[in-house]
Amino acid sequence: MATQIIWIPPAAALLIGYLLGSIPFGVILTRLGGAGDLRQVGSGNIGATNVLRTGRKGLAAATLLLDMLKGVAAVGIVAALFPGQATLAAAGAFVGHCYPIWLGFKGGKGVATLMGIVVALAWPLGLVYAVVWLGLLAGLRISSVAGMAAAVSAPVAAAILGPFDIVPLLLALALLVIWKHRANISRLLDGTEPRVGRAKNAG
Repeated sequence: MATQIIWIPPAAALLIGYLLGSIPFGVILTRLGGAGDLRQVGSGNIGATNVLRTGRKGLAAATLLLDMLKGVAAVGIVAALFPGQATLAAAGAFVGHCYPIWLGFKGGKGVATLMGIVVALAWPLGLVYAVVWLGLLAGLRISSVAGMAAAVSAPVAAAILGPFDIVPLLLALALLVIWKHRANISRLLDGTEPRVGRAKNAG
């Protein structure tokens, strides 16, 4: 009986994180905003970059913010309900965003949600993440490069600044971000990756 109880907090943390992370805000907002089914637009991705391809900058900004906030919420809620289980909630939220059950496990690439997770776990690392992400996005205007670099910055910053115990988690999530960007990497190598602000059905 005691063994069964021990597993309740981590299982609940993962489930709460996953359910929050799997909310497809990009799909919901574009439908409510009359922009159609986001999965039929551009790359079909559910993230803010693809929402921007609908021409609705407000919806794209809202998607970005909400995708970040669901990472923050997952960590914060679980930390309050089940102390010591925040990292499991973070992992659940990230997986939920990338592989949401509601969309047949076809989700986003996790960059915004990972930023929310990083901010919630250790806000100084979130600052590093934001500087790398926004700086490269402004300089290169290539969303995939900025996103992947920001994701990689999280475990690197944690290894340098601490807390060191979350380095393995952040490294795993950064690798998953890169995996989700494998098509972008192919286009980068081919020189065909689109830049933000240019209409192109890829991303």
